[in-house]
Amino acid sequence: MVNHAQLTAQWEAEEKFPFQGWDFSHLDGRWDCPAPPWDYRAVVEFYLNDNDRLLDLGTGGGEVLLSIGHPYGNTYATEAYLPNLELCRKVLSPLGLTVAQTYEDDKLPFENAFFDCVINRHESFNLMEVDRVLKPGGYFVTQQVGNQNKREFAQMLIDGLPPFFPAHTIENYVIALKEMGWRVLQTDETRYPVKFYDVGALVYYAKIIPWEFPGFSVKTHLDKLLACQQEIEEKGLLLGSGHRWLIAAQKP
Repeated sequence: MVNHAQLTAQWEAEEKFPFQGWDFSHLDGRWDCPAPPWDYRAVVEFYLNDNDRLLDLGTGGGEVLLSIGHPYGNTYATEAYLPNLELCRKVLSPLGLTVAQTYEDDKLPFENAFFDCVINRHESFNLMEVDRVLKPGGYFVTQQVGNQNKREFAQMLIDGLPPFFPAHTIENYVIALKEMGWRVLQTDETRYPVKFYDVGALVYYAKIIPWEFPGFSVKTHLDKLLACQQEIEEKGLLLGSGHRWLIAAQKP
């Protein structure tokens, strides 16, 4: 068995390991986190034509956006996180995509009715602002991390964990869209098993998703990490669940 000092040093190294874009390759082979049963890219492409102006909110490093393959001259992206913004300007801008920095969800730097389609994968958004920048008849497609996502892992580490965005439910957004007169075209929601095979992988994840693990650090939660280590030694893994939902809707 690795001693506590060695474990702590390993976990502190994971805590400091850099993260850029939306790239989880550092966890390859160390966790099992399957994709939702739907194909987000296929859903987007169903509502998208080549001549449409497309906006991707919170594009991360642009990995998913590039995989859609929309004509670059008609493709726009926003990003707020500075390291990702710098990455987008190095990778996306030279291709001809327009990258805009954002600071608040309710202040997108675009004119009214500018886009034919707005997409959003795992980024917060202001529905009224999405409505403002979309043309009449335009489409909004969003895949969101549900408010029960990996809750079990957070409860392993955080005592007295507060509710995780309790209003962030598919039901609430469907109601809001219908009240605005939108057509809700497609909805889906899923829960699925997620497994971590070493505690360092969980530490890395917890530090890059701090809103799911408020106040977490190796130093302050070492006893919880040691308990997780004991569980892995006994069971071979830590088990929790992922939570995703999807909405596709059309502005009137």
